[in-house]
Amino acid sequence: MAMATASISQKSFGLSYDDRFLTDEEVRSVTDAFFQEFDLTGQRVLVIVPDGTRTMPLPLFFSLFFEALHGRVAKLDYLIALGTHTPMSEEALNQRLGITADDRRTKYADIGIYNHRWDLPETFVTVGTISKEETSSLSNGMLSMELPVRVNKMVLDYDLALVCGPVFPHEVVGFSGGNKYFFPGISGPEVINFTHWLGALISNFKIIGTKSTPVRSVVNKAASYIKTPKLFVCPVVKSEGICGVFAGEPDATWSAAADLSSQVHVKYVDHPYKQVLSVMPELYDDIWTGAKGMYKMEPVIADGGEVIIFAPHITEISYTHGKVLDEIGYHTRDYFVKQWDKYKDFPWGVIAHSTHLKGMGSYENGVEIPRVRVTLATGISPERCAQVNLGYRDPASIHPEEWAGREDEGILLVPHAGETLYRLKA
Repeated sequence: MAMATASISQKSFGLSYDDRFLTDEEVRSVTDAFFQEFDLTGQRVLVIVPDGTRTMPLPLFFSLFFEALHGRVAKLDYLIALGTHTPMSEEALNQRLGITADDRRTKYADIGIYNHRWDLPETFVTVGTISKEETSSLSNGMLSMELPVRVNKMVLDYDLALVCGPVFPHEVVGFSGGNKYFFPGISGPEVINFTHWLGALISNFKIIGTKSTPVRSVVNKAASYIKTPKLFVCPVVKSEGICGVFAGEPDATWSAAADLSSQVHVKYVDHPYKQVLSVMPELYDDIWTGAKGMYKMEPVIADGGEVIIFAPHITEISYTHGKVLDEIGYHTRDYFVKQWDKYKDFPWGVIAHSTHLKGMGSYENGVEIPRVRVTLATGISPERCAQVNLGYRDPASIHPEEWAGREDEGILLVPHAGETLYRLKA
């Protein structure tokens, strides 16, 4: 079988195949080599991992890390990189890690498992400031302001921050993973708002699936202020299995994972579609996360076309930011840019999400013309959809199986939407 990646460098290890998924034992071979190269004996280790909105076999890595490190390191704790997502319950945390409540009380009693409490001011410490001149340079002149860098102070209490999270195409930064687990994962609001608005100014259409972006440059600069040593474990996964895993020093590890993600998470099609049905899996529990059904499809929706986010299980716009979105609604980037004095005091990260879901468009003489229509076929009422400037369709009127095989009609069914990026062939 053809091996796509063996080793990356002396300080980073990786394994993937171009014709099959990895077995658990093959994943173990990479993590074993990683822990042999980087001896963590006696160190205090904080493992930073994603919440339930990312596909990842986290129970496997939790088990492998426990076997390799428990009893050798001085401390082994986990921090959930929520960004501004809803904190996970104890039951949800256990399920995410693949353990029972009894396991938690006994076998894993000395392992701390924490939500990133982004909602509490006392969570954060300022580790540095990116100057006005630097933000201007990093953003190619799009934004120029002094940017305080605040992060969860827990990360400073350990000898090592071990980031373990998957890499996918991403609407704000280009590709997820790596230092993104610090910013926005365990970040204060300043960097979150700055980077998300910067991404919105560039637009999801242009930035998603691009490896080197101004947003990634800002994220990397912010992470450089965290002096705690860092190592990464970056799996590249699909719902069916693990495509590859990379482990080691940050730059080489994330870069190799992003390269593989660009191969396995991007699907090229021959022509744009007039209508796309994005069927959202249940790991997305509100539109804030379920909007990926638009983000990943926008490049292949024809001008004047429609994307339908089909998720009968979703009943809320955003559990965290719903009130703000009820007030500002969903609009194109230019709608906000050309009325900036009116909107500049709202959280920039929320405005950015609004533009990402609405997509590209124009705003001239008080008239907004989106490039595509966005329709929700969810448990959210037609009145609420209208309030936030999105279309509504009764989910009971949609039978996804009837949408299959209609590509020649300009209609595309995406059964497990949210992680594969669709692009037009050149």
